[in-house]
Amino acid sequence: MKTLKDIKVGETATVARLHGDGPVKRRIMDMGITKGVEIFVRKVAPLGDPMELNIRGYELSVRKSDAEMIEVQ
Repeated sequence: MKTLKDIKVGETATVARLHGDGPVKRRIMDMGITKGVEIFVRKVAPLGDPMELNIRGYELSVRKSDAEMIEVQ
């Protein structure tokens, strides 16, 4: 299983599945991260947290703990 956390800077991935439950999963979906959407990893902070993503035409920063819940292809 490859997660968003494993994607390197400059790569694009497609969301395959969301893990987590209840409010955590809902928060991820509210940010626009849903099955089938493409995510471009723009940059990662020097200490690895957070990650800056381009998704649906806007920039989004997510924590590594949230990125682990997003399974990608």
